[in-house]
This record gives sequence, C-alpha cells and structure tokens, in this order.
Amino acid sequence: MPRTRSTKAGAADSAEPATPVSSSKFALTPAAGPPPKLFILPKRATPEARIVTLPNPRHGQPARYLVCPDTGIYEFTKIAAPSTTPRSWLVETHGGSPETKTGNAKDINAQVLMGAELYIATSIDPVFLVLPALIDSQVSRGSNEKKRLFLSSDDHFDKLPEESSHLSEILRWEKTRALIERRMTAICDTVEAGDESMFRINESKLLATVLGKAQRMSAAGLPNSMADKFVKRPLEAPVILQKRSPPVNGSQSEAVDSQVSTPQTDSAASQSTVTTTDSATSFTSQASTAATSFTEDGLATDTVMNTVEASAEVVKLQSLRVAFDFICSSYVAPVTAEQLRQQLLTSESIDFAPLDKYLAKVAELRAEAFASRATTDFSRKRAYDEEEEEARQEKKRKLEEEKKRKANESRGVRDLKKVNTSGMKKLSHFFKAK
Repeated sequence: MPRTRSTKAGAADSAEPATPVSSSKFALTPAAGPPPKLFILPKRATPEARIVTLPNPRHGQPARYLVCPDTGIYEFTKIAAPSTTPRSWLVETHGGSPETKTGNAKDINAQVLMGAELYIATSIDPVFLVLPALIDSQVSRGSNEKKRLFLSSDDHFDKLPEESSHLSEILRWEKTRALIERRMTAICDTVEAGDESMFRINESKLLATVLGKAQRMSAAGLPNSMADKFVKRPLEAPVILQKRSPPVNGSQSEAVDSQVSTPQTDSAASQSTVTTTDSATSFTSQASTAATSFTEDGLATDTVMNTVEASAEVVKLQSLRVAFDFICSSYVAPVTAEQLRQQLLTSESIDFAPLDKYLAKVAELRAEAFASRATTDFSRKRAYDEEEEEARQEKKRKLEEEKKRKANESRGVRDLKKVNTSGMKKLSHFFKAK
C-alpha cells in the first residue's frame, strides 16, 4: 500500500499564509509599429507645415524635410548619444491622453523612447534642393562642347529624381513655389518668355552665393570641435625648446642647445623631434616665448619658443576655407563642389595667398623635423642593432661549444644520461664523514 502524507502535515501546510502577489497599478500596453522619434520644430512653423521626402542635394537619395508654406523649408539634424552610453527619453504630456482624459489638467501621460536621438529642424536654402537639376541642364553642341539652355522652372524640376519624392505636391503651394523660384534667381540668369520666367545656371553667381554663406558662417564663429580640428591643428607649427647651462668663469655667454619638437597634429611629421643649432625665423611674426623655467640662482634652464605663428588674417582665411568646404561637402554634389573649389582658387574676390604661403612654411618645417627625426632614429637603431648582433654572436658561440662538447661524449656517457636516477643516492653520499 503506498504511503501518503499524514493528516497533521496536511493541516500544517494549509495553515501557512499564501504569498501575496504584487499587482501593478498601471497596465502597460505593448508598443505597435516603429518606435516614435523626438522632433524639435520651429515655433514660427504653421499648422500647415508637413514632413515630406525630397532628394538629398548631395547624393540624390530620399531624405526627410519640413516644408512650411509661410516660413520655408527645414532639414533635420540628428543629435544622438554615443553608442557606448545607451540613453533614452522620458516624454510627458499634460492634460491626459485622448483615451483616458478626465478633464483634469493635472493628468499626465508619459512615454519612454528607447533611443536618445533628437531631430532638430534647421533652415535650409531651397536653392540647394534644385541645384542638381540646374547643373544638369546641358545639351550637346558638336563633339565635345556643351551649352546650357534657358529652361522653365517646371523643366528643371522634372530633372530631379521622382522616386519617393513629394516635390510635385509641395510645388502646388503657391508660396513654396514662389520661394523656390525666387532663390533660383540668386544663382541663375533669367529671361522672360511671355508670362513665364526661364532660368539658366550662372557659375559666378553660384560661387558668390556659396562664398557669402561661408563668410557669414565663419564670421559668426565655427563650433569649437570644428575650429580645433580644422583651424587650429593645421596651423600649428613646430616649437623650439632651448636648454641653457650656467655661465662658465663668470662670463655672460651661455651654451645653448636647441631642440625642436612638434606638437601633436594629424600629420606624421608633426610627431617628430629635431636637434638643431639654429632656430627657424618667424614667418608672420617674431618668435614668442611660451614658457620659461628658472633655477634658484635666477638662471633660465629651458625656454619654449614658437618657430612660426599664424596671424589673425591667416586664421580668418583658414576659417573661411573650412566653412566653404563644409557647405560644399554637405549640400553640393561632389563634381560641382570640386568645380567650386577650383573657381575659388582663381577668384579675385578672396586672396588666399597669405594662407597658402603660411601652410607651405609649416609643411617645410614639419618635413625638416621629420627628416631629422628619421636620422636620429636611424642612429639609435644602428646602436641597437649592434647590441643585438653581439648578443646573437654570443649565443651562437655558446651553442657551438655545447655542440662540440656533446660530440666528444662517448656512447656510454650518453646512455647513462638517459637512465632514470630518481630515488637513487649520489656517489658522494657514501664518502661523507660519519
């Protein structure tokens, strides 16, 4: 007969209190569809504004834009946290959700966004959106010669990619169409054909427009990260470290040992150290002392001096060039951007000769520093190789001696070395004094 639990044990089990099950006060519903995103839109945007898809002027792929009939066109700039530090947004709306609204203004509906991305709508010039069509308005004339024709705005718009594009819809808004055509006149030559305007791209006007935007951008000040990487670092030049010794026999002359070292920059030549006796002359200004240390006797021990220092004009020209390159690399097709850079070099409106001359001088100093560093490293490597060669010769000699000694051993000695002597006493043990 199988054994069963006793009645007392069953009573004891039934007497134990049940563990209370915690229940949530709020019921969470599973998310459906793609995760929501957080956008920051301009205050002056009207309720008629819409988020549309238009071809990106740089690469022609579909991209999202905010189009407002009254205020213009905006692009979205994505700001995200580093992938190494995951973050999220907690967004709340006051007044309650439409499903649970009770009329109480203190009701709060909160939502957690898994990603910490933030999309900010910033204004964009509509001329960049139609620039690919204006550049492409060419017809062959002869074998290699091409000529641009005056075309209507609709003819230019038809050259833009139509896949996943809402351009035709936003052109139905009179204010938006007038804004785009008004901006087209800034870079195009126009003629009137009846009651319709015809447009043809003008490279000089396009260069002037992009250059004007770059000048305003550089005058307002570049972001710190951009200014540090693209303005300050390329203009950094090698520095001189002068070491001085105390005067000998009361004389005022000092032995100066100059050592040139370069700061950390992107180029390989900037990481070099040079030993020289002559300091480079200042290019745009006299060499200035950056740091000096003194001994207890008041004698200077070392002095860090700049070999070449950028003037305010050079820094301004570098900022302008960086801003111009940023606009071209963000809103202009690569082929057109390269053409604009070539036109800027030959343009008479801005003279970049002082900047180019300064950069050539810095490149020359860095090349000298790199060459001297290579010479120094070669001498050090040669000494190191000599030490390694001696060590290799010594090791080789020992191996040869060991090989000769083994060759002179008899077969019996070699066989005795193979005998297992563990646990056996040595012969000298039997000759020890009692």
